[in-house]
Amino acid sequence: MIQFPKKKLNIGSFSWKINEQIHAREVRVIDAEGKQIGVMTLEDALKKSKEEGVDLIEIAPKANPPVCRIIELGKFKYEEEKKLKKQKKGTKTSDIKEIRFSPFIGDADYATRLERVKEFLTQGFKLRAVVKFKGRQMGSKQFGYNLLNKLLKDVGENINVDMPPKFIGRHLTTVISPVTGARKKD
Repeated sequence: MIQFPKKKLNIGSFSWKINEQIHAREVRVIDAEGKQIGVMTLEDALKKSKEEGVDLIEIAPKANPPVCRIIELGKFKYEEEKKLKKQKKGTKTSDIKEIRFSPFIGDADYATRLERVKEFLTQGFKLRAVVKFKGRQMGSKQFGYNLLNKLLKDVGENINVDMPPKFIGRHLTTVISPVTGARKKD
């Protein structure tokens, strides 16, 4: 005898109704291989799934009529988890590092931050360089532009400027990335 789960099936952020949890009058039924059987009453679909010794899983509840699949629960879970892993593998996470400057930064502090910028870029990270203005410094915006231009010149030509310097509130921001784009592994 088949043990039917009492709860909904949850994989990732998705959930499906199984067997008696389905409350539609008619359902469109698909078999385990993905072939469409047709539209039938819920009772007939449940009867067919019990005859085959597998579960009836509602995969598209908002369709008219809802779509259900006759498949073994373990096999369905495995397929869905495999799809989810494949989707996660395809997504690229973009790591952005941030370095903050003052418009009137000292030479030693600038040199330290420049080395940090070069380090991040050689590791393959995108970098956001921010010049933060305070109070009356807003009247001297040109110093921030000069600082970012000097930074771009000092870093070298092996970078892409993804976002040219622009003001966002009290912050002058630019985004740069390495030309190769490939991150070196340690």
